[in-house]
Amino acid sequence: MKQAEEYYYGRMPKDKQNTYRAMLAGLMDLSDEILLPQVPTTDGNWLYDVFFQLRLDHPEIFWAVGFKYRHYKDSPNLILIPEYIFDKNKIREHKKALHARVEKLVRPAAKFSEWDKEKYVHDFICENIRYDKLKKPYSHEIIGPLGHGVGVCEGIAKSVKILCDALGVWCVIAICGNNPEKGIKYRHTWNIVRINGQYYHLDATFDNTLGRNEDDSVSIRYDYFNLDDKNIFRDHEPLIAPAPACPDGSHSYYREKKLSFTKIEDVYKRALQAARKGREFTFHWRGSYLTREVLADLVDQIQAAGKTRDKKAIITLNWPQAILRFHFTDQQAEDKVFIEEVNEGEKL
Repeated sequence: MKQAEEYYYGRMPKDKQNTYRAMLAGLMDLSDEILLPQVPTTDGNWLYDVFFQLRLDHPEIFWAVGFKYRHYKDSPNLILIPEYIFDKNKIREHKKALHARVEKLVRPAAKFSEWDKEKYVHDFICENIRYDKLKKPYSHEIIGPLGHGVGVCEGIAKSVKILCDALGVWCVIAICGNNPEKGIKYRHTWNIVRINGQYYHLDATFDNTLGRNEDDSVSIRYDYFNLDDKNIFRDHEPLIAPAPACPDGSHSYYREKKLSFTKIEDVYKRALQAARKGREFTFHWRGSYLTREVLADLVDQIQAAGKTRDKKAIITLNWPQAILRFHFTDQQAEDKVFIEEVNEGEKL
C-alpha cells in the first residue's frame, strides 16, 4: 500500500507529532509496549487525541483498536500498551491478504483520471459492501469492507481512503459528532478528496445505503459525491477534527452529468423520456429552495409525464440534498412519494 496522507499529523504541535511517530513505529512493529519519550502530560485524553488522529491518517493499521498506558512518578516517559483486535499471527495473515486485495482492486483503475478513480472507488463500495447493522468490531476497520464485504461508516471511510491512497488520489477521513436531540446517536465518518486541485466531500456510506433497494438489488446513487460544505452540512453534523474547506459546489456528480435542473420544464422533458423508455431516473433540483410547494410542482410534472403512457409514478426523495428518483409502473398502482432519510448508514 502507498504512503498514506498524514493530514492530521501535519496539524499537530511538535510534542504531539513526536508521540505520534513513536506510536506509529510501535504499532507497525506490533509491539506489546511502546515507549513514548518526553510526553508533556499524563492526561489520557491527550494521548487518545494523538492515537485517534493517527488512526485517521493510517487506516491500514486495522489491528489497533485502543490502548492502556503506564507512567512512573517523576519520569517524562510513558509506556503505551496497545489493544489488538487479533493475535499477532492473525494480524500478519490479514495484513498480507488485505495488501493483495487492495492491489488487485485498484489495478483496473490505475490509469484513470482522478475523477474516474474516485468514481471507481465509490462504485465499488456501493456495489459490493453491505452496511453492517450488527456493527461487528471488525466492521469499523478496513478488514470489514475489504475482507468480509460488510462495514459501518467508519470502516467504509477507512476503506475509501486506503483505495484512494493506492490510486494516488488525495483523501482524508472526516468525522462529525453525534446529536441526540436530532436522534443521531453516533458519530458519522466520511471522506474529503482532492480532485483537480479542489476539495470535495464524498460520503460513500450514505450513497451505499440509498442505493439498496427492497428487492436487494443495487442502484448506484451519487447524492453525496463531491459535495461542498454548504450541501454536506444540510444533513451532516459539524466536524470534530480539522479538515480542509470544500467551497466548490459546481462539480457534484449530478451537475457534472447534467442531471441538475433549474427549470420545471426540463424535469417534465426528462420524465417523458423515462416514461417512454421504462427507465428509472434520478436528478438534482437546484432551481430554487425545495419547499413543499416546489416539490408539489415537480411531482405534478413527473406524474403528468407518466399519464402520457398510462403509468403511475413511484418517487423517492432525498429532501436535504434535493434529489428525486422515480420510475413508472402500470395503471393499477397508485402514485406514491417516499421520503428517504439516512443516518449513520441506515434508512429510517
